[in-house]
Amino acid sequence: MTVIINSKPAIKEVVADLESRSASETTGSSRIAHSIRKQGSYIWYILSSNSVSLIAFTLFILLVLLAILGPLIVPYNPLATSAVDALKSPSWSHWFGTDQLGRDVLSRVIIATRLDLLISVTAVAISFVFGSLIGAVAGYFGGWFDKVSGRFIDTIMAFPLFVLAMGIVAALGNTVENIVYATAIINLPFYARVARAEVNIRRDAGFVHAAKLSGNSDFRVLAFHIYPNTLPPMMVQASLNMGWAILNAAGLSFIGLGVRPPTAEWGIMVAEGANFIVSGEWWLAFFPGIALMLAVFTFNLLGDCLRDIVDPRQRT
Repeated sequence: MTVIINSKPAIKEVVADLESRSASETTGSSRIAHSIRKQGSYIWYILSSNSVSLIAFTLFILLVLLAILGPLIVPYNPLATSAVDALKSPSWSHWFGTDQLGRDVLSRVIIATRLDLLISVTAVAISFVFGSLIGAVAGYFGGWFDKVSGRFIDTIMAFPLFVLAMGIVAALGNTVENIVYATAIINLPFYARVARAEVNIRRDAGFVHAAKLSGNSDFRVLAFHIYPNTLPPMMVQASLNMGWAILNAAGLSFIGLGVRPPTAEWGIMVAEGANFIVSGEWWLAFFPGIALMLAVFTFNLLGDCLRDIVDPRQRT
């Protein structure tokens, strides 16, 4: 006996199911694309409606490009010396002049951008990660960890931060790595305090209780529900700390505890040029000082821009 099964309805059901899944996936993709476009439009609205934010963003992009492309666009070797070209004033051949060893100041200022940004970014990233984790755990669980970490943060804050950085670098040695560690340590309390305060605010929120009732562990609640909500204010803090980190690195180099010569670094260049100001060679300290000021100015303005983007209520 032969049984004949009509497969057409089954095929139609499979095709319909595939079409519905494809439509669902297409709808989901379009929603993500729409969300990205909407967020991009909002960011562009913030930048275009506030000239200060647009200037900060432009300067930030310029700094990043100089740091990345610096070795490819410098007109001269920043370490090449020339006794014939020593202490030449700004001209068409040397836009920023030359230093006491005949090195091109413009090339050294551009090359120094990469090192100063690398120091500040690395130091801020380390302090951001460890400081926010310490603050988040202390704010969520409290108890003995909150007390111990709080006294540790208070101990760091009890010292003048630049003096503490000087002591750390003097004890460990004036290398780039030790400058990064010292800068990260003095910036760590800012993130720990902000994270602890933000977690304390949200610890008893409704969505946290809902996550717990859904069976999530304390670790999952903290890592995936509370901690992401603390990132916006800490991003603003990180932008401000970038400027402070650059100033800290330049300050250590200025007093002889930072990057060692002949490495191109803004603080070293200002320190070397300061000795020649009284004799009229003003450009040696002026141009690296302007670069340092613009970098700090950029990150301070960028912090205000990020605040407007992550918290619309702060817009004026």
